[in-house]
Amino acid sequence: MPTTPHHPRSKNALALEHGSERFLFASRWLLAPLYIGMVLALIAIGIKFFQELWHLISHVAADSADDLVLGVLALLDLALLANLVIIVIFAGYENFVSKITVARDAEDRPTWMGHIDFSGLKMKLIGSIVAISAIGLLQDFTEIGNFTAEDQFWRIMLHLTFLLSGVGFAFMDWLGENRLILAKISHSEDD
Repeated sequence: MPTTPHHPRSKNALALEHGSERFLFASRWLLAPLYIGMVLALIAIGIKFFQELWHLISHVAADSADDLVLGVLALLDLALLANLVIIVIFAGYENFVSKITVARDAEDRPTWMGHIDFSGLKMKLIGSIVAISAIGLLQDFTEIGNFTAEDQFWRIMLHLTFLLSGVGFAFMDWLGENRLILAKISHSEDD
């Protein structure tokens, strides 16, 4: 059977390829300022949390029980949002930029850190969005007189959309994992 002649690439072509790959690999660092920006957003969330907490505490005697519930729900909403930002910062940075080596041996390193892949990050993200949406919906129901039936309908539809998106993401991940398992089984049978 005739073989095709092997044409080695020139040193210039190899150098160009190597340089291009180094440049592409280094481009991941363009994401680092975005994660630093998310830290600044986390600070803004913290400021708003303590403003809400101060308002809640300073008006506790004058406010009704419903106002207290709304205030606590607002605090929960901000805390969940802050958790979501931390998850995106850590998991996104470790998955797409670089490992956070200073946290490797830290005693208080979160157990999930370094173990969340893109699929896990996506699931945590949608789970947090659904939880935040549910809190917003609960807040709306405590102020039911301030919204029309149509407003409530669309808020519920939005929440259900988030919920169904989460179920859809989970189903797609399940399918993907099963496809990988079947591919591994198929390859091991071929050997």
